[in-house]
Amino acid sequence: MRRTAYALTAVAVLPLALAACTEKSATDSDAVTVTATDSSCEVSTTEGVTGHSTFAVTNNGNKVTEFYVFAGGDRAMGEVENIGPGLTRQLIVNIPEPGDYELSCRPGMVGDGIRQPFTVTGDSQAATDADGRLTEAADGYRRYIRSQTEALVATTGEFVAAVKAGNVEEAKRLFPLARTYFERIEPEAESFGDLDPRLDLREADLEPGQEWTGFHRLEKDLWVTGLQPDSAAVADQLTADVQELSGLVNAEDYTIDPTRIAGDAQGLLDEISTSKITGEEDIFSHTDLYDFRANVDGSQAAVAALRPVLDAQDPALGTAIDARFAELDAALDQYRVGEGFVSYDTVTEPQRQELSRLIDALAAEVSKVQGVVAEAAGL
Repeated sequence: MRRTAYALTAVAVLPLALAACTEKSATDSDAVTVTATDSSCEVSTTEGVTGHSTFAVTNNGNKVTEFYVFAGGDRAMGEVENIGPGLTRQLIVNIPEPGDYELSCRPGMVGDGIRQPFTVTGDSQAATDADGRLTEAADGYRRYIRSQTEALVATTGEFVAAVKAGNVEEAKRLFPLARTYFERIEPEAESFGDLDPRLDLREADLEPGQEWTGFHRLEKDLWVTGLQPDSAAVADQLTADVQELSGLVNAEDYTIDPTRIAGDAQGLLDEISTSKITGEEDIFSHTDLYDFRANVDGSQAAVAALRPVLDAQDPALGTAIDARFAELDAALDQYRVGEGFVSYDTVTEPQRQELSRLIDALAAEVSKVQGVVAEAAGL
């Protein structure tokens, strides 16, 4: 049975959300300009004030890059991914508290990135939320993140048990199911320092001397090399890392700024267009369509959380997004087999291009949400 974000809202009690990377005007006169190359990250200023900050990021390098705004402890306040050579993307971030932050360009979208300090001054700025819609959105999306993480812990436990028991076929069956819950909330995992690469690093992105752990290391063991002497230890580390993620999102101080939720919705679609559409994500198992579905589910959930805000501020945008999601849902359903999906290596290039077209059309609408949320918050 297809697990849609709409079905999940009944479990997570979602309201509506969104924020982070949007294709707004790149000529914002107040924007901090960021010029990225393959070896540098130049910013027009290293100082800002509390409240809404806009960054216009231009990639003058040869590699696809991404841009992050980090708070202490490498907590991502916002990010924009998949900035191709010659392109400019815009990021709107709400930084409500004064303090020391970091800006990071990541050429090739790997490693710690090239960082610049960014000092924010001014009074603490709380978003305007007279009607409570923004608070409702953040609370609902937080419940969704926690519910998905709870399911991730349970299904990863089953997957790890199969790996450690040497039950390869059962582990193969469980691999894409466990990853489904991770892929629905991956932008939140990315916000916790090096936790995301520990869980989800691909072999192609390994740096010299870097230890390879997580789902994709076990994927190779299961589909290519056979279980290795250290596979059980890697599986145990996966369990520990998933439990660490659960602890972080269930902490009392775990909060989600409403403007970040839109960024998660956009980021999940970027995940598909950046790596999954080419088949390079699950390169050994070819279970990419499970990840597609999960990323779309998560994006729908984020949009659903912010829906009261959209309906109040720009109801036509909400309707347009609904239509684009419906088109993509129907396209993905064509590749279903029972409760799963066909192997992605059986999907032809023209079929992949059509999926890419539908994802791009959806992303173009979702990219507008952050500006709507920022306006509603008075940022």
